[in-house]
Amino acid sequence: MRSFLFLLSFLVLYSCDTLQDVNEIKGPCTIVLTDGSTVVSNGNIEIMDKTGTITYRDDAGKIWSLFKDDYQSYACN
Repeated sequence: MRSFLFLLSFLVLYSCDTLQDVNEIKGPCTIVLTDGSTVVSNGNIEIMDKTGTITYRDDAGKIWSLFKDDYQSYACN
């Protein structure tokens, strides 16, 4: 039982550290995709430091993720 509690405590602490690797940027934001098209996020976007993955919500509230290879750049107002 003691081992289980130690493992659980470790997992909780580790997951808290990973949340610090996410930067939230206030929107609206325009993301330029690798094919030259754009995606506009009216809300905030989140960017993971380690992977460069951008996460945003569309107008319907659906969550989308773009990996670093999926986009060229982004700009937020």
